Amino acid sequence: MAEHFALHPNVARHHLDKLAAGGYLDVVVERGEHGGAGRPSKHYRRANEEVTLDVPVGSDDVVLTLLGRALALLPPDQAQQMAEQVGIEYGRAMAQAMAGDGGQRSFRAALHAVADALTAHGFAAHTERKGGELRIVSNHCPFGAAAVDNPVICAVDRGMVKGMLETLYGDTDPEIESSLPRGDDVCVTAF
Repeated sequence: MAEHFALHPNVARHHLDKLAAGGYLDVVVERGEHGGAGRPSKHYRRANEEVTLDVPVGSDDVVLTLLGRALALLPPDQAQQMAEQVGIEYGRAMAQAMAGDGGQRSFRAALHAVADALTAHGFAAHTERKGGELRIVSNHCPFGAAAVDNPVICAVDRGMVKGMLETLYGDTDPEIESSLPRGDDVCVTAF
């Protein structure tokens, strides 16, 4: 791929990993025949032969609005728990697709993988260190107005991060420090 597009191999690998994090590619990690030292080989292939959509394009706003309204019918604590649990389960599935048989990673490597996966899903996320703590900063919220109208939807995001990190690293306790729906400039998840 790098040769075909005249890219440095590390740049090509980075972009392929982002596509894998978004579920567009499957990754198989293998050691060579002789099992030498160094990084195992990653082989990428298209995740699905056909791309199918279960809902018409452009209906995300409707689905998110309905999700927000459904969660609003529940008591606040129950709605938070349910939204976070849905996010955790989705995050675990995303991480399984990213990790393949690669096993767990360092916290820092896992956090970068989570930020890449969130970016692939519309969050425009990156990691940063502030005052000795690592954080994921999202400059965009794909939940849009639905999250502003129903901030409980932010628990889905927190759950996704928690589920991905649990699979890629181990147990963590992410906390939302700031969020776009609360009027902040960015969403920040701290650890």
